[in-house]
Order: sequence, then structure tokens, then C-alpha cells
Amino acid sequence: MKTRPRFKMCRRVGAPIFEQCQTQRFIQSEAKRGRATSSPNAKRPKPLSDYGQQLLEKQKVRFSYGITERQLANYVKTATATKGGTVTDKLYSLLEMRLDNVIYRLGLAHTRRFARQLVSHGHITVGGKRINVPSYQVRVGDVIVVREGSRGSTVFADFAKRAEQHTVPNWLTLVPAQLTGTVKGTPKHDDPFMKLETVLEFYSR
Repeated sequence: MKTRPRFKMCRRVGAPIFEQCQTQRFIQSEAKRGRATSSPNAKRPKPLSDYGQQLLEKQKVRFSYGITERQLANYVKTATATKGGTVTDKLYSLLEMRLDNVIYRLGLAHTRRFARQLVSHGHITVGGKRINVPSYQVRVGDVIVVREGSRGSTVFADFAKRAEQHTVPNWLTLVPAQLTGTVKGTPKHDDPFMKLETVLEFYSR
């Protein structure tokens, strides 16, 4: 299997942060690598320092959501400065309520990267207004709709059938037949994959 930068990043952070790392072929190749490195003659990796662990978790969040270093730093700054609730919940909410992520969570796109393309190309409206900024922050009560002119696209063909296999988070509702989703609440940080406390420690240095 040819090694590519995205595969290297998945191995570096130890998590399937890109869709290419979620295939059965990649999982099998990693299993083989694991057996090879567990042999008596294999060198054991050095344990990470606190800083190294913080950096790793920060990169995991960045790559998972497809955001820049500056964007993540700004989200941390905003979450820290906002009153009420825990900082981790506020940071998680800022990340999850990006429009591109909401499109992904609704199942309208199979990856966040594709969701960004849908938004950037003007296929999505929020509250009846076309939005082409992937980082746009949705609010409770917002109605997200695939605009009328985009519904004939092959991208959304048989979506109602595909939606039957998709689980929507409890803070969102979806009407597959109408290609419509609604933000009915604020997401709470309950994802063990995202160690946001460690990310906050990185930015508090």
C-alpha cells in the first residue's frame, strides 16, 4: 500500500481523522504494521511528553474538523472568554455548530471535506438565505435546507433512502424527504475521541 501524507497523519495522531484512513484496506495494513512492531526486535516508540500529547490532541481536532491553526486558536479564545457552562462544552459547541460540520452530521455529505464543498458552492441555505461560508456558526432554531436549484443534483439522489442508515445527533432533526435539517439544541461534549481538556492545556501554556 502506497503511503500518502494523509495516511502518515492518521498514523501520527493514532486516529482515523481522514476518510482514507477509515477503509478496510487501511485498517488491515495498520494491523499488519502493529504485528510487525510488536516483535521482540522492533524498537519501542518513546513515550510522549505532556507537550507532545497536547500537540497531538490539538492536531487531531484540527485535522478532524479541517480547520486552520488560527481558527482553532480563535475558537479556544472565544470559548474561554464566554461566560456560562464549561469551557470544553463551549469549545465543542463552536466546532460542532460550524455549518460544514452540521451538513456532515445531518448526513447530507459523507465527509466534512465534501460538506465544505457543498457550502462553498452555494448549495445550502440557512433561514432562507444562501450561505457559502463553511465556518458559518448556526444557532438554535436555524433551519438548514438544500436550495431548490440544487435538489436535482445526483449528490442528493436517493437521499431519503440513504438517510435511513444515518444516525443524526440528538441536537439536530432531519426531514430527509425535504432535504431539511433544524438545529434544536446545543451539542454537549460527550465524544471520547476529542480530548478537548488536553487541547485547552496546550493553549494555556
